[in-house]
Amino acid sequence: MKINFSKNAWMGFSCAVIIFSQSSCAQKEPNSLKKAFHDDFLIGTALGTSHILEKDSAANKLIISQFDAITPENIMKAEVIHPAPGKYDFNLSDKYVAYGQKNKMFIVGHTLVWHSQMPAFAQKIQNADSLRMFMTDHINTVAGRYAGKINSWDVVNEALNEDGTMRESIYYKLLGENFVKEAFDLAAKADPTAELYYNDYNIEQPAKRKGAIALIKKLQASGTKIDGVGIQGHWNINDDNLKIIEDAITEFSALGIKVAFTELDYTVIPNPWDLKGADVNQKFEENPLLNPYPKALPDSVDTKLAMRYKDLFALFLKHKDKISRVTFWGVNDGHSWLNGWPIKNRTNYPLLFDRNYKPKKAYNAVLELKTKM
Repeated sequence: MKINFSKNAWMGFSCAVIIFSQSSCAQKEPNSLKKAFHDDFLIGTALGTSHILEKDSAANKLIISQFDAITPENIMKAEVIHPAPGKYDFNLSDKYVAYGQKNKMFIVGHTLVWHSQMPAFAQKIQNADSLRMFMTDHINTVAGRYAGKINSWDVVNEALNEDGTMRESIYYKLLGENFVKEAFDLAAKADPTAELYYNDYNIEQPAKRKGAIALIKKLQASGTKIDGVGIQGHWNINDDNLKIIEDAITEFSALGIKVAFTELDYTVIPNPWDLKGADVNQKFEENPLLNPYPKALPDSVDTKLAMRYKDLFALFLKHKDKISRVTFWGVNDGHSWLNGWPIKNRTNYPLLFDRNYKPKKAYNAVLELKTKM
């Protein structure tokens, strides 16, 4: 059974059988992100395999208490779910959907069409008909299996270059720009009830944003269903980009679509050559100078991270009528992909919970925005 959510629909759990006053409820319920922002937007997290299988009780308790939306980190990407021609592996994706249903969460599917993490056989396709056949079968099978169960799909992921032009991916080279429309049309037919999003990193940046807006307008003009845009939000603690983010929120919302922040984290350690974005194919050699906090995060940096998140969520609250969901890309610091990207074996601290699942200064700073209102 599919759970229908809107950003205002999640009201948390009732106090108890005994009827308390509203103030008594607030005092007795523990603080959590999902309760603090339940009238504003959904608060999500990305789940890894261990979370889906509930192998860590501390992680599971944190996920259930803090978040009301989930996204699969890797297990619904094509290389995992569709490893060979005509062969699908739904073991983990079925468990992921069941986890969301059991815990009454908003369930995101990630992702149907992406040039990266494709199965090996699909990467070798050399003609348009074969690639179109792969894409059609993949979307029909995966989106069709979870029709009525997945609340929102990231239909196409990262189709644009930094200058806003189309990325020279296998899909673009063989099918042209129209592959985006084809993917969205297939997804809409496979599951007419799911929300359909275009998802990308750096699309808050002016040039790439312009390209994304043009792409979305073309889809809309052709009659293709697109419900929203996902701004990933892989940012650096030293970024001064709130005005750019605000412009992106208002410009995308002006298209009549929802805006979600789908993969939020702030790196607190240096990136080589001031690297921006989230291209998983970028790799660099290990360097001690680029791993400055291997044991612990200095208090001054922890405080700076807290202020970054506080200012960001203040902006989100300002535009809560336009934002459907804010999803963190990881449950806690130890789970974050940024520990291994773009350099392996580093120690990063990009999220609201530390490696022991304890709330950091950033968590408290974000919650204070609501408690002081």
